[in-house]
Formats: sequence, C-alpha cells, structure tokens
Amino acid sequence: MTTIYDIAKKTGYSPTTVSKAFNNYSDVREKTREEILRTAREMGYLPNAHARTLTTKKSWTLGVLFVEGTGVGIRHPFFGAVIESFKQVAVAKGYALMFISKDVGGKQSGYLENCRIHGVDGVVVFLSDYEDPYFLELLESDIPTVILDYETAQSHTVCSDNTAGAMLAVEYLTSLGHSRIAHISGGLNTIPGRRREEGYVAAMKTHGLELRKDYIVEGAFYALENGYAAMQRLLELPDRPTAVFASGDLLALGAVMAARDSGLSVPEDISVMGYDDIELARYVTPALTTVRQDTASLGTRAAEILLASIDRKGTGMEAIVLPVEVVVRESCAPPGEV
Repeated sequence: MTTIYDIAKKTGYSPTTVSKAFNNYSDVREKTREEILRTAREMGYLPNAHARTLTTKKSWTLGVLFVEGTGVGIRHPFFGAVIESFKQVAVAKGYALMFISKDVGGKQSGYLENCRIHGVDGVVVFLSDYEDPYFLELLESDIPTVILDYETAQSHTVCSDNTAGAMLAVEYLTSLGHSRIAHISGGLNTIPGRRREEGYVAAMKTHGLELRKDYIVEGAFYALENGYAAMQRLLELPDRPTAVFASGDLLALGAVMAARDSGLSVPEDISVMGYDDIELARYVTPALTTVRQDTASLGTRAAEILLASIDRKGTGMEAIVLPVEVVVRESCAPPGEV
C-alpha cells in the first residue's frame, strides 16, 4: 500500500510537506501541492479520512442545503451550473459534499441537528423559504455559511446584481423602440424576484414610460408553466405589450410558447427577454435574448468564501454582488418589425 513516505521519495519533498499538501496548509505553494496530488493519484494513494480528521480537526465535508419550490430541484439549469462550479473548487481543496435535509434517521429534526450529527465544516445554502425556522436556527449557529441570492448580515452572501440586470433588460428593449413593456415577475417572496421587479420599475420610470399594474404578472417559482400562464394574461389585455421581460429564462420560454399558441410570432409580433442565460436559451428557436448571470463565478466565489471562513481567514461577513450582462440573440426586435 502506498504511503506518504513513498510519495515523498518519488517527488523529493519531505513527508511533512506531503502531509501538509494533502491537508491544504497555506504554507505549501500551489505548484508544489498540485505536483504532490498528481503523483499521489498516479501511485494510487488513498488518504485515510479518519487520520485527516484527527490531524486537522475537520470533517472535510461541506453541507449543501438546497430546497426550491418548483419541484425541478437540482435539475434546474441555473442551480445545477452554480452547484457544479462550487463543487469543483471544494473537491480541488479536498472536501466532499453532502446534501442537508430536515430529516435525520427518518425523523424530522432540523438542518442544524443534521449538520451537527454529520460534523460538516460549513454549509452553502440555496433555499426558497428563508423564513423557515429551521433555516433561521442554522443561520444563528456557529457553523460557517454562505448563502446564494439572499441578503443578511448574519452570513456571507453571494448574488448577481439583480436590480442592475433588470434595468439593463428594460434599457435594451427601449433601445429597440419599445414603450409598452410588461414584466413577468418571479415573485416578491425571493430576493432575486423582488430586486428584478424593482429594477424593472426603476428603469420604466427613468425612461418616462407608463407603469401599468396589469403589465406586471407573477410567474411563481420561475416555472415554465407559470411563464406560460402569465403570458396568456398579458395577451388578453386590450392593448397588449409589444415586449415582455421575464424574471427567469424558464418563464421566458413559457411566454414564447404561449405567444405561439395564441398565433403570434416571436419577435415579429411580440419580443420576449429572459434572465439567467441557461444553456437551453441559445438552442431554442428563436434563440433567447437574456441577461446573463455568471454561474461559474457565483459558485466559485461562494466556495472560496466558505472555505476561507472555515479556516478563519478574514473578518466580518462578505456580501458579494457580481455584475451581469445582456446577451443579444433572436427573441427581441423593434415593435412591428417583420
């Protein structure tokens, strides 16, 4: 069986340096760490997890608290992309991921108890109900957390600039000549939904455009079918909008389907714009114009912040807001253009 002494002999580094590389000590250069890890893989070395825990006082496990209301779960392309980039950083640093639930041993207890039982070093949170008392219990504990798409002083947070993104969407549509712009909201029960609706309202006011209550329709949980239903309501209006900005790409795709089923063409009869830039957005017909969130950066920054917090690096809670950009494709055009 290969030992750290075999790896030390092969690489020319001391056994102490090899051990430090496996345990992510900060005084080992990244190039040295990579060489040692590469050699270990080639030699088939498997570190003893129990020994690592005793040495470093860590479980080397991160909890993933993921609960969203659509039923799609991790299959949702936005969440899947963010979790994947988070995982890549965590695994590269020697951590395993474990999903956290309220149930322990078949009995409902709570997120915090689950974390305590499994001894996780920290938790990344993707959650649809931030008023859940079980979540609040975890937030008030001493377990390091980083939360996606949320605002609180009790935890590290990482999100995109949702307000600015919505304003960019409206500004792009106005640049094409649209003035009757509707919004399919993701709902005010989530921070992204709230901030994107606020951005839509602010941009409409900035451009001096009429802000109509019947032009704001909720598409709950960012679900495709709710985008479809919301678009149906907008198309029933006597003076329907010429453009629709949806708070998520799945909402926008549902809106495109509803327009087509009503005998309309996108973008000739009505323009549709989304938010997220999920992978599917570029492959549908017409390809979806949208606001791109940098999912790779969201997951990477969340992982970096959480790992630094576990290692007690830095002071205070970080609130990272990442920029977004408009991606122009085929689903928007000037009003009335054929």
